[in-house]
Amino acid sequence: MPHGMFFSGNSSWNASLSTGPRSSSNGSSNCETPFDYGDKIKQSEEIEQRMAAPNFWNNQEKARQVVAELKGLKSILKPLDEVLAAGEDLAALLEMAEEDEDLAAEAPEALGRLERMVDALETKALLSGPLDANPALLTINARDGGTDANDWAEMLLRMYLNWAKENDYQTEILDRQDNEEAGINSATIAVRGPMAYGYLKGESGMHRLVRISPFNAEGKRQTSFAAVDVSPEVSDQVDIEIRDEDLEEQVFRASGPGGQHVNKTSSAVRLIHIPTGITAACQSERSQHKNRSTAMKMLRARLARVEEEKREAEQAAKYNQMPKVGFGSQIRNYFLHPDQRVKDARTGHIEASFHDVLDGHIQVFLDAFLRYRAGKN
Repeated sequence: MPHGMFFSGNSSWNASLSTGPRSSSNGSSNCETPFDYGDKIKQSEEIEQRMAAPNFWNNQEKARQVVAELKGLKSILKPLDEVLAAGEDLAALLEMAEEDEDLAAEAPEALGRLERMVDALETKALLSGPLDANPALLTINARDGGTDANDWAEMLLRMYLNWAKENDYQTEILDRQDNEEAGINSATIAVRGPMAYGYLKGESGMHRLVRISPFNAEGKRQTSFAAVDVSPEVSDQVDIEIRDEDLEEQVFRASGPGGQHVNKTSSAVRLIHIPTGITAACQSERSQHKNRSTAMKMLRARLARVEEEKREAEQAAKYNQMPKVGFGSQIRNYFLHPDQRVKDARTGHIEASFHDVLDGHIQVFLDAFLRYRAGKN
């Protein structure tokens, strides 16, 4: 049984695995995919040829973007090849199982494994937004809750860094402002890797923690809030118009830890985009020039996100769908008291292990949100 026939038996698989034929070595046409398989193979081969050129690394920023593009293609092609190979293996197993009862007993497990692989592939297919493949800039700000909120913001920062490390993403801390007592006031990190923004963009919003406060001598329960904001990192080649007359720049002395130099010079930079009111600030570097460069990168990212949200809102209205829950809305509740659990307020997904989630195991929430956005919950 060729694997093209295998997938045709399941209507949901057939719907999700459709567009762009893939040909097997014997010339027959088999499974079709939502990823334009043949086209992406061609793209990856062309990129590898460009990377082999002797002058490829002359422009390092552009070269890194090309390498990131190749990684994005490979992140789609590898699991797709694995699904197709598993389909062929199952077909062979079913054929041999007709004459061997022991092999027949293995078929249900093999089928279940293939179904899980296809489910994961279907979820990846939902990453179809024009900026989903981009790196992400993720900002965390402590909100209501005093010192507990500062501590909570740092816990979230650790959670996202752990998730990135577990999934082989590269991270860079662009800005971090420590609180004098505990935790952080804010932090911005870049997360770079295949579909980083596509996975993380659903994390924008308010994250609420309920626990017995370690900063309260009476051991009272405390509710703390931290706001997460995720924007796509865009290269300088992407056309985002920021006119000089629309930009207000402020410089000020950096606050918090950083040594005497930080406090004595006006190295911190705040950029305000007047038409939208969007603000980006950075004070982590000693150089005002570097802080301005980072702030501009953050501002470009947030303006790119605004444009994407406009597009998504238009698409949602077209199909009479609810728009996504945006920045500033409570999206997830984390409980350490009276019981331990984490619940997403949008999808309803619940994880019973608070500490497991805070250790970075949040992929189930990211996948659940992608399915929720696509109406597949």
